Parts: sequence; structure tokens; C-alpha cells
Amino acid sequence: MAQTIKIDQLADTVMKGMEEYAKLAAEDLKKDVQKAGKTVKQQIESTAPKKTGKYSKSWAVKKVSETSNSLEVTVHSRNRYMLTHLLENGHVSRNGTGRTLGNVPGHTHIQPVAEWAENEAFERAVQLLEKRV
Repeated sequence: MAQTIKIDQLADTVMKGMEEYAKLAAEDLKKDVQKAGKTVKQQIESTAPKKTGKYSKSWAVKKVSETSNSLEVTVHSRNRYMLTHLLENGHVSRNGTGRTLGNVPGHTHIQPVAEWAENEAFERAVQLLEKRV
């Protein structure tokens, strides 16, 4: 809907439009961050080692902080944070002596998902912002 404005009101009108755009874009981006957190959790669960299944079921998404224009979530393993490091990077076995004997190789299952999520989040943010223009 077109409206007539005076030249001295132009700056205020443009700023109001920009603020509305920023608000809508922030809402879309926050929804996308929530969705990405759930996707990352599911991907890590599906690629995690499953000796007993407890480790792969221990992953959760947690909201770290939220403001009017941002949302930060983290995907973590509940009560198994030390195990994630050992499984991801490998470790010396209980029976092994030194780094050469009894070495257990890592099962890289977090890093590839984290890299994918970072690239996907950037591309998705660009798409959302372009859609709003």
C-alpha cells in the first residue's frame, strides 16, 4: 500500500521499514538455528559409536542464550563430555603401555557434522535474507 510522506519524514519512514525487516529476518534466523540444532543432534546420534547405545542416546540441544535478535544453541552429550573427547580423538587403552601399544583409534563423528552445520547455517542465512529482500 503506497503512502505519501513528506521529505522531512523520509528518514524516519526508511528506518521504520529497516527495523521491521530486521525483526522479521531475526525471527526467521532464530527458527532456523533451532532447526539446525535438532538436525545436528540427529546426525551425531546416527554416526556415534553404539556399543551399548547409551552414548548415542545421550545427545541433547540446549539453548545457551537468546536476545531479541539472536539465538545460541549448543549440542552436547549429557553427562558424557569426557567420553566424547576420547571417542572422537582416540586414546590409549587400559591395557596399553605408552602411545605405541594399545592405542585405540578415534571415531570421528562430531567434527564432520559441526563443519557441515557451519557451512549449512551460513548458506541458509544468506537464503533467508535474500528471500526477505
